[in-house]
Amino acid sequence: MKWLTRLLMTVIVTSVLTVSAWAITLQEAAERVARQNDATVVSAQTVERNGRRVHVIRFLTRDGVVRTVRVPAEQG
Repeated sequence: MKWLTRLLMTVIVTSVLTVSAWAITLQEAAERVARQNDATVVSAQTVERNGRRVHVIRFLTRDGVVRTVRVPAEQG
């Protein structure tokens, strides 16, 4: 399981996009979601939805449930 976590974090780190000062990076969003939910990130990607960029974070809870959250990439 540790190798999967390391692989996932490597993918997240390498896929972070250059964004404006008012934006949250994919890595920041994934770390925040994991910390707030005491969970392990399973996947993370940035998509465009209705003309806006959104980070889609899937995570595994301690109860073994996979959940998905969407975090706006631009704030403010």
